Amino acid sequence: MRTRISRLFMTAMFVFSSLALFAQRKIQPVEELLNGGEEGWTVVEDLLKSAKNKVEILDANVDRAKESLYRTQVTTKSPMGAIVYKTGGVVVDDGWIRILGSGSDRLNRTLPEWNKGKSFREFGETPSFLLIADDVIGGFFLLNGGALGDDLGKIYYFSPDNLEFEPLDLTYTGFLQFCFNSNLDEFYSGYRWKTWRADISRLDSDTVFTFYPYLWSKEGKEINKISKKPISAEEQFRFNKEMREQLNFDE
Repeated sequence: MRTRISRLFMTAMFVFSSLALFAQRKIQPVEELLNGGEEGWTVVEDLLKSAKNKVEILDANVDRAKESLYRTQVTTKSPMGAIVYKTGGVVVDDGWIRILGSGSDRLNRTLPEWNKGKSFREFGETPSFLLIADDVIGGFFLLNGGALGDDLGKIYYFSPDNLEFEPLDLTYTGFLQFCFNSNLDEFYSGYRWKTWRADISRLDSDTVFTFYPYLWSKEGKEINKISKKPISAEEQFRFNKEMREQLNFDE
């Protein structure tokens, strides 16, 4: 993970910004959130057509999708709203990255339910960030709503190898482009062990691997030599957060 994306080339088609997500707004009924039409999904479909990485769209349940869209308060005019409403989630590179939608049998976390208690207390509150995706090694992708800096609407990576919030300088749409088309071997350089593809095939998408020695420790840098075991994404996120606090990262 020593190599990080500093900037992803963005074309004119990526015109949808996530900034509106964090504006003060009244609670809108789901009918209004659907009034934006299919514009957000059109953007996602265009990205899927050119995808170089393996991308799997998980089926959505209509009732659960409507509830998740309402709780997220994002219109389907945006790619995020489209992902929440149209998919049960998106699985990239055989399950290495999981992008949250409205939940499915394989990825049972919805975007709003996953964030409740982490980025906001009650549905309808304006979040200071949103957890939008995670990976199998216990890294978490966040959309900044003000808690991480002045770059509202940009993506950060809560990295398990240093417990830092690393700015990726990507919008939500740019993040989808990164997942679908970037060189993930390069981004995760040094953190893909020899049997990773076979190992993650036995995990569900609500589970990650935790490593010992920890990836952020000096002893945890040899990925093929350290031990690993599956734990829930919930447990890993809270552990990463607690360790960051214990190590006084925020002082």
